[in-house]
Amino acid sequence: MSKKQADITDEALLGQKQKHHAIIRNLMPLFGFIGIVVIFSILTGGKIIDPNNISLMLSQVYVLMISSMGVFMIMTVGGLDFSQGSILGLTSIVFCWVSQSNIVLGVLAAVAAGAAMGAFNGFFHVKFKIASFIVTICTMYFFRGLCKYITTNGPVPASLNVIALNETWFKVLLTLVVLAIGFFFIHFTRLGYDLRAIGAGETAARFSGSRPDLVKFSVYMAAGAITGFASFINVIKVGSITGTAGTQLETQILISLVLGGMPISGGAKARFSNIIIGTLTYCVLEKSLPMVFPISATQQLVKGIIFLAVVALTIDRESLRVIK
Repeated sequence: MSKKQADITDEALLGQKQKHHAIIRNLMPLFGFIGIVVIFSILTGGKIIDPNNISLMLSQVYVLMISSMGVFMIMTVGGLDFSQGSILGLTSIVFCWVSQSNIVLGVLAAVAAGAAMGAFNGFFHVKFKIASFIVTICTMYFFRGLCKYITTNGPVPASLNVIALNETWFKVLLTLVVLAIGFFFIHFTRLGYDLRAIGAGETAARFSGSRPDLVKFSVYMAAGAITGFASFINVIKVGSITGTAGTQLETQILISLVLGGMPISGGAKARFSNIIIGTLTYCVLEKSLPMVFPISATQQLVKGIIFLAVVALTIDRESLRVIK
């Protein structure tokens, strides 16, 4: 065998090895989810897979999974958003107000309000070139302050007819519809290509015909609108909203996406499955840990260890860079 043939063979073997590593890396979140379910099923004596507990876990999934889709798009372009919890709180209040007249108009008003708040984030990020995490941390406090100011005199109630919509089948249907629409746009339209291209590199994306500033602004606006819709499901579960609505949602979203294998730097390696596997894994952990470890401090310790292990195993070191 000549030297040239040997080099070609080595390159082929290297490419095959890298392909296998990529497949294994993509499957790691799924294996992790299955492993967590099996381990905690054993530790809880099967309680975690009891139908009642599964129903309780699902009740926590809907809002988190829907809101995660918007942040997924933001992270795909290489950004972060810490304001989603505050956006959920404010849009929930808007829905409660308008639902007193009409529930459908309430949903539309919440979506519009979320889109406006997302556009606010996108404007400052794109126009003034401020890092996304700085902008959204600032707006997180701003929107949360408005939530607490509005609810100073007590919770904001929704229409009494809203509670009647708190049916599992209805919330599952809404979640599946939102996910299906998101999947279509991300995989079968130019949007999905632009998101991955910008996440991989703005300069190259611009030369390929993408408009990074417009796409990023649109993504922040879309994420706010999606969370505005999630506020509808959030309200029908509780019937009224306080100033603490949506607290820690942004943290839950980011942790869920990381647990699902979402690359911190975004780009072409982002997968829609990151949303579904990540939110399910997070909810299983949230429900299982109190059953196994009654002490809150122990729960936090174990949770931290699991999160660190997942990040260490799934983080994409080759493409890691500063978040924009």
